[in-house]
Amino acid sequence: MKRRNFVQSLFIAPAAPAVLAAQQTATKPTPQPNTPARQNPRQPHEIPKLEVIEADLTANTNQHFFNAEQFAALEKLGNVLMPPLKGNPGALDAHAPEFLDFLISVSPADRQKLYRTGLDGVNTHAKEQFHKPFSELDAAQVDAILRPLLVVRLWPEDMPADPLQNFIAQAHQDLRTATMNSREWAAAAAASGRRARRGFRGGVGYYWKPIDPVSEG
Repeated sequence: MKRRNFVQSLFIAPAAPAVLAAQQTATKPTPQPNTPARQNPRQPHEIPKLEVIEADLTANTNQHFFNAEQFAALEKLGNVLMPPLKGNPGALDAHAPEFLDFLISVSPADRQKLYRTGLDGVNTHAKEQFHKPFSELDAAQVDAILRPLLVVRLWPEDMPADPLQNFIAQAHQDLRTATMNSREWAAAAAASGRRARRGFRGGVGYYWKPIDPVSEG
């Protein structure tokens, strides 16, 4: 038995150095060529920091949801229901009609129907009484159409049952909210040193942005 073990050790012993040498060769890294890039390594260039400007400061919002006659009527309503007062911008100064055009475009179908039907309704009344669209009426003619549609509400949730009165009440509320939450309103408040509105923290400088039309500042 001892002889057999001795003979086996004679066959195994010479193989051990060869296996060790093969392992060392396999783990040894392949030398890399001494190229100019390796002799003079270059540091990466510093990434430039670009100043980002908000889109609403460089471009006007395009009207796209309402048709031309509907949007003109909405602008007329904004000018009448939310005019500039006491140093505050009006609905047209704050681009509230453009904002509502975008907001209504992403609103539920019943709200879209309310606005389209309402704007068509005031245009129909204007054409029936004065033979021209609502946007072309003078102050007395606008008053003749809107005064019967303006109703007193004890609570904001108490919307009129009449569809056209309901639209005027909703449009008046939306134009006012959009105007008072605009960049222009915040800038006017900051320039005069007063508070823009009683809202979150009661501060100046909070306003809606086009990318986030449903969050109050």
